[in-house]
Amino acid sequence: MQYCSTRGGVHGWNFRDVLFSGYAPDGGMFMPESVPVLTPDTLRSWRGLTYTKLVVEVASLFIPSQQIPRQDLEVLVGEALSSFSVPEVVRIARLNKDLSILELFHGETLAFKDLAMTCTVHILEYFVRKENSRATILVGTSGDTGGSAIQSVKGLSGLDVVVVYPRDRVTPVQEKHMITCLEDNVHVFAADGTSDDIDQRLRRIFADQELVKSHGLMSLNSVNWSRVMIQLAHFIYAYLELSGLELGEADAALPELEVVVPTGGAGNIAGRLITAAGRLITAVRTFTGLAANVIQTLASAVDVHDPYNLERVFWLLLDRDGTSVKNMMEEFQQLHRHTLPENQRKLLSQVISTGTVTDEGILETMRRCWEENHYMLCPHTAVAVWHHYHCPHSPGLNRCYVATASPAKFQAAVQRAGLTIDLPEAVRSLDKLATRYQNLERSLNWCRDWEEKLREKIQSVGSFRKGQETNNI
Repeated sequence: MQYCSTRGGVHGWNFRDVLFSGYAPDGGMFMPESVPVLTPDTLRSWRGLTYTKLVVEVASLFIPSQQIPRQDLEVLVGEALSSFSVPEVVRIARLNKDLSILELFHGETLAFKDLAMTCTVHILEYFVRKENSRATILVGTSGDTGGSAIQSVKGLSGLDVVVVYPRDRVTPVQEKHMITCLEDNVHVFAADGTSDDIDQRLRRIFADQELVKSHGLMSLNSVNWSRVMIQLAHFIYAYLELSGLELGEADAALPELEVVVPTGGAGNIAGRLITAAGRLITAVRTFTGLAANVIQTLASAVDVHDPYNLERVFWLLLDRDGTSVKNMMEEFQQLHRHTLPENQRKLLSQVISTGTVTDEGILETMRRCWEENHYMLCPHTAVAVWHHYHCPHSPGLNRCYVATASPAKFQAAVQRAGLTIDLPEAVRSLDKLATRYQNLERSLNWCRDWEEKLREKIQSVGSFRKGQETNNI
């Protein structure tokens, strides 16, 4: 298994090198040069596997055993997923009127990011220990990614993490998951801007290959292929549980499952579409938009103007044509707009349909789901479930709605919906903890200033760790 860039300028990288990277050197995103196809027999043989075992099966398709032996991979994944609050790690809530919700939020920071993040960090640490090396992780977040990265990396001797979040655009719980961690290897910045402002600055930093190589700089956003790879598992898990696969004849066509996903950076969507390449799922609804300005909503994690993982989606749909993807993405990044040709729009509409939901629609859905099921939704999950009430699916077609976070992280939205929630102790205790972070202010030359401050932090962290290593010799 080798990896290439979506923009065609990089080929032949191995999993280890892709793992310890951010954007590809040509500005694209890494993808496997060939996507394994899951046969019906393979899918049927996976029926009944636990989620943890399914993650191992999926990851082993993309990680050669020469780099991580199968028995080591089983241990890494098992340890990574051992601390989730429910034994099954992920859970499907089957509610009234055929409403099936895939709960992905039972990790330490109560968000789906914990699933792929914990596994990826355990794999990272495996290589760091094996090679006696170090890495500096640079993360931009719209809310959940930063906290999940921090909780996964904190206290690990071979890894430092630098997280940048948009001040006043995350919830108090999301913010506290980041700024209350006082470990020496955690460095947090609060930026006066949007998550898109942050992503643009981080993309420029990752383009500096000298800085990347000299300080072992890498990303744990869903730019990182490993994050997307692990996320394939929960779509396959949902398919095996909800599609009705076990009811079909052995030689019958595979049944379909429609998956409704609230999305920001579109990493979840990229994972979903890769499973479709294996003829697994053939329909999905996603919720994202390209607008002139980022509008702040109740579902803050989807307040993203430039969902960077759409580059992976376009690469798959355009038959892995790196030149076309390069031209498309460079035009969009320069002009902030791009019009797809008619043939490409048709290809996209065959696998993805899109929609939008207003804040009032989110609140209405949260209230209705509680009234009908006594089941609490976070505002992001409500973006998906809104379509259960307003866009009924075709008879005979199964549908699943992805719950990306716990409502405990979005207390203001719960209150606006007229509901109350009993907060878990882990959330209540955050208010008692000390905080630490640095500011990135909106100065006259804020683009340059942010980059300089982040570069200085990356360089100082690298120099400090190298000094520690010298003193230990």
